[in-house]
Amino acid sequence: MKLGERIKEFRAARAALVAKLEEVQNKALDEGRNKDASEQEKFDETSREIEAIDKELGDLSRLEKLQVKQATRVGPDDEDGDGDAEVDTDAERAGRILRSNAAGRGAHVQTTHLAKKLEKGILFARYVKCLGAAMGDMSTAAALAKLHYPDTPQIANVLKSGLKGGLVGDMLKTAVAAGTSTDATWASPLIAYNQFAGDFIEYLRPQTIIGKFGAGGIPSLRMIPFNVHIRGQTSGGSGYWVGQGKGKPLTKFDFNDTYLGWAKVAAISVLTEELLRFSNPSAEALVRDGLSAALIGRLDTDFVDPTKALVANVSPASITNGATTHHSTGGTAADCRADIAVAMGGFIAANISPQSAVWIMQATTALQLSLLRNAFGQAEFPGITLNGGTLEGIPVITSQYVPNESGGAMMILVNASDIWMADDGAVTVDASREASLEMSDAPANNSGTPTQTSDMVSMFQTNSVALRAERFINWQRRRSAAVQVIDDVNYDGS
Repeated sequence: MKLGERIKEFRAARAALVAKLEEVQNKALDEGRNKDASEQEKFDETSREIEAIDKELGDLSRLEKLQVKQATRVGPDDEDGDGDAEVDTDAERAGRILRSNAAGRGAHVQTTHLAKKLEKGILFARYVKCLGAAMGDMSTAAALAKLHYPDTPQIANVLKSGLKGGLVGDMLKTAVAAGTSTDATWASPLIAYNQFAGDFIEYLRPQTIIGKFGAGGIPSLRMIPFNVHIRGQTSGGSGYWVGQGKGKPLTKFDFNDTYLGWAKVAAISVLTEELLRFSNPSAEALVRDGLSAALIGRLDTDFVDPTKALVANVSPASITNGATTHHSTGGTAADCRADIAVAMGGFIAANISPQSAVWIMQATTALQLSLLRNAFGQAEFPGITLNGGTLEGIPVITSQYVPNESGGAMMILVNASDIWMADDGAVTVDASREASLEMSDAPANNSGTPTQTSDMVSMFQTNSVALRAERFINWQRRRSAAVQVIDDVNYDGS
């Protein structure tokens, strides 16, 4: 292997180790703590490897300099036509060898800036922080993003895209190019915002009951677009045997028309300006966790709460609202199997294939089932754990939002393919420092029928920033028998 290639390999290895070092350090910094023992050991070991490579690179550089001094001309023997071989000076030989090595390594030496890998949702949280700290002013937010987050320039690009409206008059006077995904200042920032929202959704979805469908071996819900009419047949006709010359009986069919429109879940969080100061690294996680927790709680609660009924043009009914409910027969493993047989019997009676069946239950219920033992000390249901798994071959989703009944918890059997789901897949966030808010989880104000309330609080007066998050999502049960509920569940072995 040539000396230049060997140096190139060592430099690449060093860059990889530096990135590894930064990853360990940045993880602790992002979490606002010191490195733990294992992280410190990993940091020290990587540092020693870098020192060893630096020493080897120093030796190779000295050797390369010695080769330059000893190099001889290998080009044409006679350049001036006098018949004598030409002899290069040391400077000429050095220049030629260095140019040759540079060509082997690439004519241009570029410095690579290694951006640290951010946790899920942090990139979007940074966008929200800049918007909130700037009190909704896009120009100030873009400047703050450029100042405080130079390692993620796409945030500033997205915020800058909100300033284009003032240039409309000038743009009409000149030729205007079409927006493309590669133009750094025209259209690509719009794509970047979608990526931010996707980053936030990627953090949010795995924590929700809805988000766990379609992941980790759990069947997917039936995804459909918003604003669609779905025709279905609710009953079939009957055929008859007819004798010669006899009249043919009549039959009829029953159909329905289901409409799934827009529905919106939203939350407003009020944060003090102190919490949004950039001197506190944990504020990023605070904003991210606050927004996600608000949406998680609302979505999960209303997805499985039997008391959640349809509110026309506002919110969907839960998948358990009006579903068939069975009372648990007891707390032993045999009782659990009897409950499972009853719930599955509801599927079979309605001709529903259980291939996409999923259990939804509390983590406490899953823990009880995992602790049940037979007379030989063996697990009665070895496939289930505190975090899910399988119950008698059916995937399990656990959530603390599954409701309790008077005699115990609730366990829900869902046929995933029989749940319609329309999801916009994005979160819209707005910020304001000048607004006055009704500080209530049940606000009475309505722009359609103006009302007054004494609970209004000024964001400006209290040095606060209001952050509003919205997500468009809707769902509906396709067939009533597709959800079977077992209530008063308490599998404590008694």
